[in-house]
Amino acid sequence: MNLRAVRSAPRPRRGGAPEDAFDRRLLAPMMLGAILNPVNSAILAVSLVPIGAAVGAPPAATAWLVSALYLATAIGQPVVGRLIDLHGPRRLFLAGTALTGVAGLVGMLAPNLGVLIAARVLLGFGTCAGYPAAMYLVRSEADRTGRDSPAAVLTALAVTTQTVAVIGPSLGGLLIGLGGWRTTLAVNIPLALAGLYLGARRLPRTAPPRRTRGSLATTLDLAGMALFAAALVPLLLFLMHPSAADWYLPATAVLAAACFARRERRAADPFIDLRVLGGNLPLIATYIRALLAYTVAYAFLYGCTQWMQEGRGLTAPQAGLVQLPLFGTAIVVSAVTGRRRQIRGKLLAGALGQIAACTLVLLLGPHSPIWLLLVVALAFGIPQGLNGLALQSAVYHQAHPARIGSSAGLLRTFSYLGAIVAAAAIGAFLGHGADTAGLHQLAWFMLAAAVLHLLVTVADRSLRQVGAPQQDTPAPPAAAATHRGP
Repeated sequence: MNLRAVRSAPRPRRGGAPEDAFDRRLLAPMMLGAILNPVNSAILAVSLVPIGAAVGAPPAATAWLVSALYLATAIGQPVVGRLIDLHGPRRLFLAGTALTGVAGLVGMLAPNLGVLIAARVLLGFGTCAGYPAAMYLVRSEADRTGRDSPAAVLTALAVTTQTVAVIGPSLGGLLIGLGGWRTTLAVNIPLALAGLYLGARRLPRTAPPRRTRGSLATTLDLAGMALFAAALVPLLLFLMHPSAADWYLPATAVLAAACFARRERRAADPFIDLRVLGGNLPLIATYIRALLAYTVAYAFLYGCTQWMQEGRGLTAPQAGLVQLPLFGTAIVVSAVTGRRRQIRGKLLAGALGQIAACTLVLLLGPHSPIWLLLVVALAFGIPQGLNGLALQSAVYHQAHPARIGSSAGLLRTFSYLGAIVAAAAIGAFLGHGADTAGLHQLAWFMLAAAVLHLLVTVADRSLRQVGAPQQDTPAPPAAAATHRGP
């Protein structure tokens, strides 16, 4: 593959920073881009009810505001990540951030639910560039300096997104109190302006691809991307509302997936190189772990919160406060363990932690004391902090360096698949009402997923070397950073 070579020669740096150190001026745009998607998810959690009341839509209709974001991001993350692999992060980051601002404006002025859903789709695609761009920059800085990027950078990314999960609902409530539900969309406008400013000033400029005859550097596998979307959309739609009457959706997904696999194996420069991915079993195992880990995490977050209100009798604010220890513990765990490079131990502890936490859920009942609810939330916070950080670090080390953007995007895709599987499970076990019997059935489902997570981790012997000191992975040339903004 003819990619642009990295310019590893020393460049002038500001502030007297060492030439072979990670350029910390990149941290601000990296973190801002990475939080655009999760902050919108967190804020929406508290704005669905006022939006439904304002536009006269039932909960089944407003749920599409959540589904629209999941669909757009699950498809868009690897697509935009692949574009970043080919063209560098700057242009894609700026374009995505601008689209985020446009989506915020459209949502703020939306006259009805249909326009709001369209705004959420735009928002999903607009926020797709942030995380793949951040992972690309971490890798390109390692190539430039000749040193592996500090673990603190990956930790900062993980902690930032988890912090947003803590403050997101509170921020959403504050915004609604100040200006109504429209402010929860309008907040994307100043965030986008800040992202455009930071991205334009700090992200590296990349040289345009060389347009030589037969060059693969500028080839976009549009057919592969379209087939990927054609396979994923019906699958996600079926998982959101499983029904035997909708059998044609998984059948369509299987047919499109078969066409996608056939196309990618024959393409000269495929969107997802199945030959490389198929030979990278450790990375595939990481994606499976992400699916299982986030299935458990989202099932607890949304299912147990629903039970706290309907089965335990807490108010919505009380249920939200009970969940705070989960996020707080996750942040502390990520910060404390972030500098430890060994990934296998974190994943094993994370899987065992989820098993223990799911077992505790089986002890909950309609009269459980508040302290027990807090203990359960704390128990889920520990694996949350370990798994999120370890999975991100695993992809960084296991992915082909020239495809780090699309590989990071696929990690987010599998995470959202876990969220959608969790939503389907919640609908199956709590659809009749969030009583204690349904919660315990959901807990057994979560426990099964956590055990599978543990088995996949134990069986993966390659994890012993992932993140080990002095591990150097031969990397093909990546995109060239020829000039940094002023």
